[in-house]
Amino acid sequence: MSTTTTNQDAYEIESSTSVMHLDALALAGAAVVVSAVVMLLLGVFGAIGVYEGAVEAMEQWHLFFEPTVVGTVAGMVEAAVISFVLVYAFAWLYNTFAR
Repeated sequence: MSTTTTNQDAYEIESSTSVMHLDALALAGAAVVVSAVVMLLLGVFGAIGVYEGAVEAMEQWHLFFEPTVVGTVAGMVEAAVISFVLVYAFAWLYNTFAR
């Protein structure tokens, strides 16, 4: 049985000098999808009467969200826009400071 060894010192030096940068557009796009899916689920749950506490909280926090078809779509759009703006700004700021 043989084991392979790596030069750990060279790896540590290389990884400490390179800085990871976030792909702001990809990260914001992922946040849009997640937030839209969550709002869709809350709209469906609100329509069938499940998780009423979470649905009521979303109705308070989001201007356009209601457990109706139109309110759910409007809430999805609102959550997507808010998520995109905030996550893109976070990634841009991170990349700016990581330089």
